[in-house]
Amino acid sequence: MNMPTPRRTTLGVLGLLLAGAVGFAAAPPERKTIAVIPKGTTHVFWKSVEAGAKKAGEDLGVNIIWKGPMTENDRAQQVQLVQQFVSEKVDALVLAPLDHKALVQPVKAATAKNIPVIIFDSALEGQAPKDFASFVATDSEKAGALGGDHLKTLMGGKGDAIILRYLAGSASTDSREKGAITAITAITAGKAGKAIKMISDNRYGGATSAEAKTAALNMLDDIKKAGGVFCPNESTTLGMLLALRQAGLAGKIKFVGFDASPPLVEALKKGEIDALVVQDPRGMGYKAVEAAVKVLRGEKVDARIDTGAVLVTKDNLAKPEIKALIE
Repeated sequence: MNMPTPRRTTLGVLGLLLAGAVGFAAAPPERKTIAVIPKGTTHVFWKSVEAGAKKAGEDLGVNIIWKGPMTENDRAQQVQLVQQFVSEKVDALVLAPLDHKALVQPVKAATAKNIPVIIFDSALEGQAPKDFASFVATDSEKAGALGGDHLKTLMGGKGDAIILRYLAGSASTDSREKGAITAITAITAGKAGKAIKMISDNRYGGATSAEAKTAALNMLDDIKKAGGVFCPNESTTLGMLLALRQAGLAGKIKFVGFDASPPLVEALKKGEIDALVVQDPRGMGYKAVEAAVKVLRGEKVDARIDTGAVLVTKDNLAKPEIKALIE
């Protein structure tokens, strides 16, 4: 015999829904999206920053979009990327400005749309937290002085030196160069009246190691007169190294560079480079994203976060804390 189908009253349906709800968790909140825009994407340094940024995204539960110019002299493309992400309404921006002035207006446009901006690696004109939320970077002038002081020691506090600069308008390397030159030319204690002379301090290597090599080869007359060389970033250090090798001068002139990549570390082991000032790019990428997440959560963020730098030589290469930075 067919049984009559029971009617579902409004109360019965509501009861079923309430009962079923007990077994289900509320829908998780939508993951925030943070766009990270480096100066470039080819140098080993930036690949390490990317690894740190993406690790922070995994740990903190946010989506990371990593996109930057191919080379570190394409200001127009970097401006376009900031504008693109603002129009796409990402939740936050993490930016390493190619130019301390050219990116000011795009950052203002982002903050006007309530998109918080973390500046990292290289400074932007303005102050945190007024013009952007925080600045996450190496103390560049201090790091440059660390390398310059070591070069002065290697040279015995006397003789001539040169510096191959990076790119005009790059705030981080400008500061490194300033710190290095001040340290190199300071009069050595106990040697009154004696100081190292900078015989070339106004040449720029450009955005790539190939450009830097060409610039260094064009400086060979000065290099042959000098007892020491300083370079302020990965591409200028590699370009200078290649030029010195081509000229048969590698290992014959005191050489302090900046940043670590496999070719530079290998040259350090061989004695072609005497020291490298090494930053913490993974830590920088991680801390920059972490700062952005804190801002999105309404947490307090320091206006300036120093990610540190160390001097690496053949003598300390094997130390665990150094290996963690260069591998």
